[in-house]
Amino acid sequence: MLSFPNAKINLGLNIIRKREDGYHDLETVFYPVAGLRDALEIIRGTGSEGDVTFTCTGLPIAGDMQNNLCSKAWHLLKKDFPELPPITMHLHKHIPMGAGLGGGSADGAFTLTMLNQQFNLGLQEEQLISYALQLGSDCPFFIRNKASYATGRGEQLENITLDLSAYYFVLVNPGIHVPTGWAFSQIQPSAPKHACKDIIQQPVDSWRNLLSNDFEAPVMQAYPEIQSIRDQFYEKGALYASMTGTGSTVYGIFAKNTAPSFAFPEHYFVYKGE
Repeated sequence: MLSFPNAKINLGLNIIRKREDGYHDLETVFYPVAGLRDALEIIRGTGSEGDVTFTCTGLPIAGDMQNNLCSKAWHLLKKDFPELPPITMHLHKHIPMGAGLGGGSADGAFTLTMLNQQFNLGLQEEQLISYALQLGSDCPFFIRNKASYATGRGEQLENITLDLSAYYFVLVNPGIHVPTGWAFSQIQPSAPKHACKDIIQQPVDSWRNLLSNDFEAPVMQAYPEIQSIRDQFYEKGALYASMTGTGSTVYGIFAKNTAPSFAFPEHYFVYKGE
């Protein structure tokens, strides 16, 4: 079985409070970027009972291959479904990692969905979401993979009506690693005046003064290169531009009939499309 885990962006991101369990309550709108994808293949393995073999091409993945979210997803299901056979997985990694695009979360969530389908486990969506949350806070979104208003840790999902296919996206990642723990330490949690899900119902060209990502100010102060990307988007006529997640990817939303050109350094990752 072959699938193509896609990226996401955050349309607004507000950190509301720190919880007693150490996590943070947030509110954001997740929006899938269907054209920016990894490729994941799963086949029945030939190893001994309980084995999972994982290989990867494309962008290098740091750490032990057997500890990535795809392998963890298999082991998570194996605990409750001991009949799950050994498998061989191959991931071609294209979505930049640690970039606020949710690529790793998508890979883990898609693995759960694929295993459920391929081996007829009979899991319903809410059950898959419960498993996905055990992999990471962004993973539940990729079970539904539709525009969603997210609260809690990001696992409480409300489907919303939002179609941005009439617009042109440019996503740029400068290859800067923003430590997640550091980014959260810079935030003073507070409730926003207006919820993201209400703001995104307004015209896109009004979002600039309304829709914000709490991480932008501290991250861009520490890494001016990231702010420079957002500034260039607005200089080229972006209707809205923002950092996604804790960074360092910045996206710009442009009118469909425009074709902005940029001269970013060669080592930057650049995606253009819907």
